[in-house]
Amino acid sequence: MRIFSGIQPTGTKHLGNYIGAIRQYVVGQDRGEALYCIVDLHAITVAYDPAELRKSLYDLTALLLAAGLDPQRCILFRQGDVAEHSELCWLLCSVTELGRLQRMHQFRDKSVQQRELVSAGLLVYPVLQAADVLAYRAHEVPVGEDQREHLELMRDVARRFNARFGDGDEVLIVPEHRIPEVGARIMDLQDPTRKMSTTGGSEQGTVYVLDEPASIAKKIGSAVTDSGREIVRSPGKQGVSNLIEILAVASDRSPEQVEADMAQARGYGELKKAVTEAVVEMLAPVSERYAELRADEQALEDVLASGAARAREIAFQTLATVRERMGVGPARRAE
Repeated sequence: MRIFSGIQPTGTKHLGNYIGAIRQYVVGQDRGEALYCIVDLHAITVAYDPAELRKSLYDLTALLLAAGLDPQRCILFRQGDVAEHSELCWLLCSVTELGRLQRMHQFRDKSVQQRELVSAGLLVYPVLQAADVLAYRAHEVPVGEDQREHLELMRDVARRFNARFGDGDEVLIVPEHRIPEVGARIMDLQDPTRKMSTTGGSEQGTVYVLDEPASIAKKIGSAVTDSGREIVRSPGKQGVSNLIEILAVASDRSPEQVEADMAQARGYGELKKAVTEAVVEMLAPVSERYAELRADEQALEDVLASGAARAREIAFQTLATVRERMGVGPARRAE
């Protein structure tokens, strides 16, 4: 089984990113052939600073390695180093509905935020995302709940291509999504009705992966709960439910087990203390390794370059078949 996922280099990575994506990447290394792509081409669809983009990309590379990604067990690479992504995106535009792209929630939301320019790249973003995955004929895509709409478009693009150009063959594999059963949506600690985010969330409600233990304790200690004392998940207890899910993931327990273990707790203070200890213990090894890895940018470049070379070998074969089926370029000679 081949697994593929992409991650944005921009924005300081927080607990939601770590639980919903990065931890899934680490586990994926032992579940199949795993490819993880830092999507710098996606990052340039909105206003950005070139120097900051490059810095953020190194930051993320070091963070992923510190979290447990092993270049010997997965392919970690930079999207912009593999030209097949861009060409396949253009080719797939021929089987993608314009109206559907215009209705995508991310396009509508980000368009409102762009005051100077709403780029065409922002509109075509989901097609490039489809190309990222389909280029590797991946079977599974670890994604958050918020990416379900894009994953469904990706699946439809693959089906439409196969129906039009496949001649009975599954040229492009229709991928399946993999959304974590627990922790798919970690919420803002100050506003548990909103997803934890570096752009739309609150600073005090966002725990960053590289936060100091004292900062983590302060943020979790001030997390919004409710006026009750019972530590259970329910629709009216979003803050408590969020803390239970975080504790479950950080301590490798089910939410039900957390509820049972906390049944005799004397209040939310004990829950917050348990969450703090578990989160600090989970993130400490990452912080310790990160500083050493981030200091050697040439080593990070070497990892990305090696990964890109391996990724191109796979993507080249897919693109050659797509071009052949679409009648683009000269026909391949029979061997």
